[in-house]
Amino acid sequence: MNREEVLEKSRIECNDEGFYDAENQGRKLGLWAFCIMEVAIMAFNWCTGQPNHIPLAMFWAFSAIESYPKYKFTGKKSFLWTTIIGSIAAVCSFACHIITVIAAM
Repeated sequence: MNREEVLEKSRIECNDEGFYDAENQGRKLGLWAFCIMEVAIMAFNWCTGQPNHIPLAMFWAFSAIESYPKYKFTGKKSFLWTTIIGSIAAVCSFACHIITVIAAM
């Protein structure tokens, strides 16, 4: 295939590597924003004596879900363990939140 055929095929398939790169950069920035907000919320909760079950549940769920595709791609057991332990920690944190709310009623 020559250059024009490759470009025409790319236009037909609507694959734009620049767009995918922009999406990946947005995800990286979103991850940083998530982490900063997570730390800010947990610090605020700690200063006011509030429990951190929900922020922790969100953090562990995010970590578990992010690790699974990495495990599928690389086959590294560390990513599998992060997925499993993160999932368990997310469920436990959410359960702690539910227990705390019910106990306060």
